[in-house]
Amino acid sequence: MPIEDARATAARFERALGAIAARVFDSAAPAPAPERRALAIAYSGGLDSSVLLHLAKAYATVNDIALHAFHIHHGLSGQADAWLAHCAARTAALGIAFDARRIHVDQAGGEGIEGAARRERYAALGALCREHGVTLLLTAHHEDDQAETVLLQLLRGAGVAGLSGMDACNTAPALLGDPALMMGRPLLTASRAALELFAGAHGIDHVDDPSNDDPRYARNALRHRVMPVLAEGFPGFAQRFARSARHAASAQQLLVELAEQDFAACTEGDALDIDRFRCMSPARSDNLLRYWFARRGMRMPSTAWLEELRSQLLGAKADAQILVGHPDCEIHRHRNRIVMTPRRALPDPEQDQAVFCWNGAASMAFPAFGGSLHFEPAEQGVDADWLRTQSLALHWRTGGWRLKPAANRPTRSLKYHYQAADVPAWERNHLPLVSIGRQLLYAAGIGMDCHHFSQGDGVRISLRWEADTGIATALATA
Repeated sequence: MPIEDARATAARFERALGAIAARVFDSAAPAPAPERRALAIAYSGGLDSSVLLHLAKAYATVNDIALHAFHIHHGLSGQADAWLAHCAARTAALGIAFDARRIHVDQAGGEGIEGAARRERYAALGALCREHGVTLLLTAHHEDDQAETVLLQLLRGAGVAGLSGMDACNTAPALLGDPALMMGRPLLTASRAALELFAGAHGIDHVDDPSNDDPRYARNALRHRVMPVLAEGFPGFAQRFARSARHAASAQQLLVELAEQDFAACTEGDALDIDRFRCMSPARSDNLLRYWFARRGMRMPSTAWLEELRSQLLGAKADAQILVGHPDCEIHRHRNRIVMTPRRALPDPEQDQAVFCWNGAASMAFPAFGGSLHFEPAEQGVDADWLRTQSLALHWRTGGWRLKPAANRPTRSLKYHYQAADVPAWERNHLPLVSIGRQLLYAAGIGMDCHHFSQGDGVRISLRWEADTGIATALATA
C-alpha cells in the first residue's frame, strides 16, 4: 500500500473521529474537563477493530483523550479464550487500558443467535462504558458493512429509517442501556479493502473468526455470495449504497421534523388528541405514531399493525373501550384521546391479597401490587388508635364493592366513582382496595369510605396509594 494511501486513510479517520468527538465532548453541557474525556472502542481482535485500535491510539494520544478497549467474550467459539488473550496482549503492548466481559448468549430465544449475541454484546459494552466513565464508544463498522445493512433492510421491506443504514454518531439507549452514551463509527466511509491494505502496511496483527464465513448467517450470505456478484456487475456499488443511505437519512430527518411538529400540535399531556389525529392522511398519521413509539423507547410497529391500529381508533364508536396490544405497550382510546400505557398482565382478584396490620409507619410497600400505601394525618379520616387494632386486607377489585366518600354524598358503586373521577377503564384493574372484612375502607383512585371516619379528638389518618412509578394514583380523601 503506498504511503500516501495510508496517510489518506488516517486523515479521513481523523476528520471523522474529530467531528464525532466534537459532538460528544464539546457540545456537552457542561463540557467535560480535558482530563475526564474518555472514549472506548469495541475490540473483538478482528481486522476491522484492530485497525480502529491502531488509529484511535494515535488520535487519543495527540488529543490527550483517555482510551479504553473493551472485549466481549461470547463463549460461542472454541477459540474465544485465545481471542481474549490476543486482545489483552495487544492492548498491553500499546499501553491501552483494557477490560473484558464474558456473556451468555441464549441460543434458544426467538430472536436467533445473531440477534441474541448482538443484544448481549451491546448491553455488556454499555455496562463497561458506565463502569469506566466513558461517554463515547467507537465501533469498527465500515463502508461494506453499511452496504450490507442497506441491502438487508431492503430485503426486509424496511422504510426510510431502515434504509438510512447506520449513522456516523448516535445514541442507542435500547442497546447500550444509557441515553447519554454516544456510539460513533469513524470508519463508515472506509472500505474493507482499504482497511486490509492499511493493516498490511502497518503490520497490524488480528484474529480471524471462522463464523464470518458461515453462509447460514444472513450477513455472511450477502458478503460471500451476493456482494461479489454486485461488485463484478456494478463496480463501486458500496459507495453508491452509502450515498443512497445518506439520502434516506436526509429524508428521515425531514420526517422526524414533521412528526415533531405534529406531535406538538396533537399532544394533550401524554396522550394524542384523536380529532387532530383523524384529520391527518394515513401516511402522516403513521409517521406521527412511529415518532411516538421511538420517543417512548418502544419497538417499531409494522405497517400492517399501524393500519389495524388506525382502523380501530378511528372506526369504533365514541364510547368504545379500545385496546390494541403491542409487545412493549398497550394503546387505548379514552375520551377523545389516544393513550399509550406499559404492557401489564391483569391481576388475579381471587388470588392476590395481603393481610396486614398497621404499626404507625408512614408508608408500607407492597411489591406484589406494584406500589406503596401511605398513612397520612388528615382533617377527615379514621382514628389512628383504632386503625392499629384492625386486621387490614389489600386486594384487587371484584364486583359488588360500594363506597360513600362523604356524609352528604350517596353510596355508589366503585364503577360509578371511577367514571366520575375520569379514571380510565384499563387503570381500574390495577388500583387496589383496602378493606376490613367485607367493609371497604379505601379505594385507590377514589379515596376513603366515610363510614369509618372518626368524630373524636384523636389523630385522624387518611390512606393514599402510590404506584412504583412515583405517580400517585389515589389522591382523593373527601
